[in-house]
Amino acid sequence: MGLVLLSVSGSVSAQLPQLPSIRPIETPEQPGAMPLSSVPKPSTAGEQWETFGGSRIVRNVVEPTLTPVMPEPGKANGSAVIVAPGGAFLMLSIDNEGYAVARWLADHGITAFVLKYRLNQSPRDPNAYLMSLFKLLQGLSGPGHAAPEPTPQDALEDGCAAVRLVRTRAKEWNIDPARVGFLGFSAGAMLTLSMGIEPDHAARPDFIAPIYPPLGHIIVPPDAPPMFAAIAADDPLFGNGGFDLILDWRKANRPLEFHYFEKGGHGFGMKPQGTTSDMWMEEFYTWMKDRGF
Repeated sequence: MGLVLLSVSGSVSAQLPQLPSIRPIETPEQPGAMPLSSVPKPSTAGEQWETFGGSRIVRNVVEPTLTPVMPEPGKANGSAVIVAPGGAFLMLSIDNEGYAVARWLADHGITAFVLKYRLNQSPRDPNAYLMSLFKLLQGLSGPGHAAPEPTPQDALEDGCAAVRLVRTRAKEWNIDPARVGFLGFSAGAMLTLSMGIEPDHAARPDFIAPIYPPLGHIIVPPDAPPMFAAIAADDPLFGNGGFDLILDWRKANRPLEFHYFEKGGHGFGMKPQGTTSDMWMEEFYTWMKDRGF
């Protein structure tokens, strides 16, 4: 199950002509990034990094990696969370929904991992990419709305490889292999939901947290992991689409915490907006403590 989404905030249909500018940047050093070696090295041009609305993004990822962000020595509590940034399966909002999230978790004793998963290919020219993005958002926010697309198989394989890697090296990183969670945003939230219903239990997380996911129908297995979900009521993509996801989780009698914030738009991530959605991370952390994660 998946969806092609972009992580942006504000009214999509009203703001399409004012999409943030995009600017190419040099590929940064990524210290500690671990290749997910089950994937063969491709023969394409490779990923490209840019700034988009003041934050870094990465597109055309073909070599997935997992980057650990560790708590200070003596502060780790044994929990781990894999973080999957969003971005329409065309880009990754690597700062707002990746490294910033991981640093917050690590500051609170949780060993975090930023997943740079493989994406659908997009035009390498930034202006051509913005045009394709414009058309995509028109389809998602226009009359009738575009139908959801499945989570790309490559992304799902990378998510599964990440969970297996964390559990394999859990002792080395002082992680409890039974407390490995998966947290994702927008398209990354769709990957998160796919991970939550993954048939291979060795790759299924112990808890999941989709943040501003679509709330459509999903088949929930009877042993699905506990779920924390959050979305804003004014989310222009998913705020008015019903609550089938929540009802399905309840019908399956699986543990659930759901936050429906009045304001926040789509793509709030770690950006303070002065709304109650700013508290989602504290709420998630409190839920983790309450659940024993």
